[in-house]
Amino acid sequence: MDLPVAEWKSYLLQKWSLLPKSIQVTVSTAETLSDVFLQSSSLLQPEDEIFLKRLSKGYFVGKDSGAPLFYREEGNKKFQEKDYTVAAVLYSKTCLKDIIRAQTHGYPERLQPKIMLRKAECLVALGRLQEARRTISDLERNFPASPTLADFPSQSVQRNLHHLKMKVQEKENLPETFPAALAKTLEGVDLGEENKQLSNASSSVGLCMDPLKGRCLVATREILPGEPLVKEDAFVSVLNPGELPPLHHSLDSKWDTRVTNGDLYCHRCLKHTLATVPCDGCSYAKYCSQECLRQAWELYHRIECPLGGLLLTLGVFCHIALRLTLLVGFEDVSKIRKLCDEVSNKDIYLPESNSRVKTLNSGLGEIEKNGKIVETPIPGCDVNGKYESNYQAVFNLLPHTENHSPEHKFLCALCVSALCRQLEAASFQAVATGADSSRLKAAAAPELCPDVTVWGVAMLRHMLQLQCNAQAITTIQHTGSKEGIVTGSRQVRLATGIFPVISLLNHSCSPNTSVSFISTIATIQASQRIGKGQEIVHCYGPHKSRMGVAERQQKLRSQYFFDCTCPACHTEVHEMAARPRWEAFCCNSCRAPMQGDDVLSCGRRGCAESVRRDHLASRLQDLRQQVGMAQKLLSDGELEPAIQQLLGCQRDAKSFLSAEHAVLGEIEDGLAQACAALGDWQKSATHLQNSLRVVEARHGPSSVEMGHELFKLAQIFFNGFAVPEALSTIRKAEEVLSLHCGPWDDEIQELQKMKSCLLDLTPSL
Repeated sequence: MDLPVAEWKSYLLQKWSLLPKSIQVTVSTAETLSDVFLQSSSLLQPEDEIFLKRLSKGYFVGKDSGAPLFYREEGNKKFQEKDYTVAAVLYSKTCLKDIIRAQTHGYPERLQPKIMLRKAECLVALGRLQEARRTISDLERNFPASPTLADFPSQSVQRNLHHLKMKVQEKENLPETFPAALAKTLEGVDLGEENKQLSNASSSVGLCMDPLKGRCLVATREILPGEPLVKEDAFVSVLNPGELPPLHHSLDSKWDTRVTNGDLYCHRCLKHTLATVPCDGCSYAKYCSQECLRQAWELYHRIECPLGGLLLTLGVFCHIALRLTLLVGFEDVSKIRKLCDEVSNKDIYLPESNSRVKTLNSGLGEIEKNGKIVETPIPGCDVNGKYESNYQAVFNLLPHTENHSPEHKFLCALCVSALCRQLEAASFQAVATGADSSRLKAAAAPELCPDVTVWGVAMLRHMLQLQCNAQAITTIQHTGSKEGIVTGSRQVRLATGIFPVISLLNHSCSPNTSVSFISTIATIQASQRIGKGQEIVHCYGPHKSRMGVAERQQKLRSQYFFDCTCPACHTEVHEMAARPRWEAFCCNSCRAPMQGDDVLSCGRRGCAESVRRDHLASRLQDLRQQVGMAQKLLSDGELEPAIQQLLGCQRDAKSFLSAEHAVLGEIEDGLAQACAALGDWQKSATHLQNSLRVVEARHGPSSVEMGHELFKLAQIFFNGFAVPEALSTIRKAEEVLSLHCGPWDDEIQELQKMKSCLLDLTPSL
């Protein structure tokens, strides 16, 4: 949830509507963010803070002594239902804390070996191997010396201790831990020669200043498909909480048994993990290791921890704005803001006429003023003209203050103001930074902070920046029925981050790049050939294969404040392109495309078939509901009913939808999954090949969507031991996926394993 929860948002918008007109005008016409912040924050009243505090308490993030028993019982239920992932998450919320609490509250000494063994097992499962070794050593040392343990079965203890020590040794001998392995993997993503103008970018990428688009990236030489262009770690990121649970109004409802991304991914490095290490101060933040917990605590979480419920209420954008300022500290925020204010006060002129994009290697833009070419610094570059992935670059990302509605600026300003007041009330320690501003340094008392307004204005700027500059950090989650052997996949939003270099990329509804993520690191790759001098672009979300031009234009205008003029939009707007095949209706009599507006007529000469568009739209809506019911049956493992339902949908769809309609593709994909679950690999492959034709028509033969479908087809051929077909499909899938994903991608690695296995079994191929 990027913006505040609905209750607080509605409350603030109502407050705005009730303000006197003169005050609304004052806020609306404020010329600077300082004015917006000061004028809006002066309107935050005690009753507003009381309402916000009550909302925040509803999102329970504190520790509770009754929670372990509750989660253990719920975990037992999920275990009985064979929902092992949820059971593991629920167990991890309780186990180690239960043991430590029992040890410190008089647990009988004669039962100490049992509980210490259990503690060691938990530590091993969590990967905390040094602590596990210490616990094992303590038990080995104390067990023989205690007379109260004489009756305890020593052979059983010794056997379990030996087993645990072997487990520790095995884990210590495993391949490198996630951060080290990640670092080596990313080293393999070679950006080539160092870019002296732009950090974290290939030398084939140049930074330009365009009079109409502003800053942009262009190719300094011809770029081939699959070539890595940018590899950048997020300057800051915050895990998305997902859909928040209902407000807790009673003790019975304060414990949530849903498993969200917050339970499955490290809140610092975003590594996937089931055995999380929880924060000692709150029940929300969880980490993959003690090291991530320690670093998060030192960098920002010691300030955020007591604010958990408030930050969930205020939304991800406000949370990121706070974390940004915590990471860099008051001195850097103040210094950068002053520097930017000085730059903004200079006479910088940009012509309104069209001009060719020119690649510049000095961090300077060229403009024409009074008939002369004048060099001006490109915002975000340092004194040497280099654009670094640092706070100066972040601060120079455009907040689009003039484009945001007065109500939105008022809402953001009051969120930041309320957060600042909570920080002051909690004796917030402002950060005094040293040379290394990426780490949290020694703290100063609030009264030493010369101007809290500086902090508040910086956070407001960042909150407004995020609407146009936030980057969704995504991951691929596997999908499929409970009985399915062949897995599908879908892209889900995991976190929100700021990537200063990637933010320089402009939008196209038909981009020439793809972005992939591992941990908090993003890699931009060319998805097609990019000629020298051509602009490098990626998609902000509205893609030509997912929505029509009118919807794309509306979304881009409302969120990013520009009218898209990319080639895809130009073609659809000026050439009045026909409805795409994946949305088209067909004639029930002859299967030719139906044409027209409100009343559709068959496009084939001699066929008099006609029908109202709204009638077919209603049929399509009903069909989608039927397909949804079939997919639910499939996910529940009810395969035969799912197949019968899907076959009925298929017959209906073929009577009025084009052969490449997206819904027909969904139906064929569902039938492929069901047949695969039943072991009918030949039928499954046939249905999936039908689905592939729809995917290719909609997304293109080299799209990432095509790569995912080819991966599924490769699984089907592999499981059906159709060796030549499997190897051919694996090759195609690798070629397509490599344009969009790095070598660390799960599907690429799985394809390589399948290929290796097939080649080992059939060495002659």
